[in-house]
Amino acid sequence: MTETEFTGEEAVETATLPLDAWHRAKGGRMVEFAGYWMPIQYEGIMAEHLWTRENAGLFDVSHMGQLAISGDDVVAALEALVPGDLAALKPGRMRYSLLLAEDGGILDDLMITNEGDQFGIVVNGAVKWDDIAHLREYLPDDINLNHNEDYGLLALQGPKAVDALARLVPEAAGLVFMQTARASWNGHAIGLSRSGYTGEDGFEISLPNEALVAFADALCAMDEVKPIGLGARASLRLEAGLPLYGHDLDEAIDPIEGDLGFAISKRRREEGGFPGAARILGHLEDGPPRKRVGLIVDGKLPVREGAKLFDGEEEVGVVTSGGFAPSVGAPIAMGYVPTGLSAPGTAIAAEVRGKRVPCTVAAMPFVPHRYVRKQGG
Repeated sequence: MTETEFTGEEAVETATLPLDAWHRAKGGRMVEFAGYWMPIQYEGIMAEHLWTRENAGLFDVSHMGQLAISGDDVVAALEALVPGDLAALKPGRMRYSLLLAEDGGILDDLMITNEGDQFGIVVNGAVKWDDIAHLREYLPDDINLNHNEDYGLLALQGPKAVDALARLVPEAAGLVFMQTARASWNGHAIGLSRSGYTGEDGFEISLPNEALVAFADALCAMDEVKPIGLGARASLRLEAGLPLYGHDLDEAIDPIEGDLGFAISKRRREEGGFPGAARILGHLEDGPPRKRVGLIVDGKLPVREGAKLFDGEEEVGVVTSGGFAPSVGAPIAMGYVPTGLSAPGTAIAAEVRGKRVPCTVAAMPFVPHRYVRKQGG
């Protein structure tokens, strides 16, 4: 379903999520994001952010693309496009990876799961159609690619997420960070992963569109669960030091510049064979010319995306994400600076409304991650 806006020159269609009416009934204030109407907040970004840090927040991320890829030699086919070691990825495990352009620039960041009989890939909503086109073009013809448009995706995040979700899907309690499982709920096949993009413990749940309303209602009937909008999702992932594609990452940035060297698996560093390997491995060896860094901002004035960064009078970089961090109690940001200015503690300045605001390069995450990496941990 879509709603149509008229801009005066052309009609622009904005898609609606399967839970669109549910969000509106809950008081969600809807905005256009990644081509969809999505809730930016319900009761307020600050309150929703802090609720998720202390309880469990339910996010609708059904705008993201859920892909299934299968066929003979599927591992080799995918490893020709991403820098992760998929041959070593065991069934029921997932890995963060990057879809790379020929020169090593980042086309998208994504999650890849070994589902046993196929690989599942979750891609960003804003570029999912570009990703699908790229995969269809570069994957061999005998590799199957299916876009699961009949499934939505929910994220339940926060320290109380596991207790809440396990009441509906007991299998959730047995998972650890980056582990997945297939389960069922009220007769519907669902996919679970202990993952998310807030820095908190949590889960992503893939389930049929027709089951979304009942499942969301069942979760939100619990005292510890509330629906949370895009605004708090942005501030949570910023505090967690996690980049957002199209803002902190794009095709001009390679993984080492983006501070994502961990996504280049050891075997792939030794063997290469992925797009842009010469550039990326060269930056691993010699250091990149620039690097994504965290910034603590002096004072209370937020520094937003697009603000220029200065070392003295010399313009040296740009802010790619920024805002007030409720859990930190101060404005924070991330952006790109020359590698020589990337050490934590380095003093630089951002330009806001014609004024220079002092900033200090900071290690990320700004708030420690609370992933559960082993049972009971």
